[in-house]
Amino acid sequence: MIAVKGYAAQNPTTPLAPFNFNRREVGLNDVQIEIHYCGVCHSDLHQVRDEWGGSIYPMVPGHEIVGRITKVGANVKNFKVGELAGIGCFVDSCRTCPSCQAGNEQYCDVGMAGTYNGYEMDKKTPTYGGYSNSIVVDENYTLHVSDKLPLKAVAPLLCAGITTYSPLRHWKVGKGQKVAIVGLGGLGHMGVKFAASFGAEVTVLSHSASKEADAKRLGANNFVNTKDEKAVTKVRNHFDFILDTVSAQHDVNMYLGMLKTQGTMVMVGVPPEAVPVHAFSLIPKRKTLAGSMIGGIRETQEMLDYCAANNIVSDIEIIHIKDIEQAYVRMVKGDVRYRFVIDMATL
Repeated sequence: MIAVKGYAAQNPTTPLAPFNFNRREVGLNDVQIEIHYCGVCHSDLHQVRDEWGGSIYPMVPGHEIVGRITKVGANVKNFKVGELAGIGCFVDSCRTCPSCQAGNEQYCDVGMAGTYNGYEMDKKTPTYGGYSNSIVVDENYTLHVSDKLPLKAVAPLLCAGITTYSPLRHWKVGKGQKVAIVGLGGLGHMGVKFAASFGAEVTVLSHSASKEADAKRLGANNFVNTKDEKAVTKVRNHFDFILDTVSAQHDVNMYLGMLKTQGTMVMVGVPPEAVPVHAFSLIPKRKTLAGSMIGGIRETQEMLDYCAANNIVSDIEIIHIKDIEQAYVRMVKGDVRYRFVIDMATL
């Protein structure tokens, strides 16, 4: 076994603290990565606090992982020692179901193996995430990371990046379309960057008027303060596509009213309670309300390559691992522009 240092939650109420544990030895098809940076996702806090139920303790969070390969198994063909690599939200899947065969391992019919707060495919061995100094993963679930971009700003692409890239690509967002991004946080700011890069006319919908300048700096053409009733009225029946990144309770029906006939709204944020949707928000103009969750390995690699070619990274704030609880408090308040990233050298 490989001795690893990390930070873990022992239960839903105590702060994260140093935690020593073991990873498996590097198998024939595995790579071992020395973790340099790990992004802090809002879902880390949800799961640490057991807000979604079913949390597994002790829990080492983190699924926005980047670092350098230190060892490879004898059968590994696509990675070499010394190369940069990344790990996203899952580390295995059944590999044989229709979803996996189609390259959509995130929707594995058996259930993917989450990078943390989950189990390996044996459904018995707990998985531990990126708030640690090393990880061992099958090469088929490992991603190539370009050295053209600042590594610390690449980390959030492994969740916030692919979570917004995937639906924009799936629904073929591009030139000639009017696109709205609901919320300008860790997910939303990446949605703006991608939608603008794809050539769409981008509008940010936010109740925080103070974010207008940032929205336009990130690539948005327009900004609508959703507390301004007149501004909201002006964009009724206006958008071809809306990407909803908000994880707080909000009025989905109001945003559906902003869609054109046959427009689509996709939810990637997860509010804490069920969101009421009125049938008449959808029926009269044949609108679509959908959901999306990260991307498969192939699409995530495509996204990383696209970012390297187009100089796209996350806007980040680097933190010390000992400051993770403070970071969680600030994240809930929206006091981060726009993603915390842990420097694992501080572990």
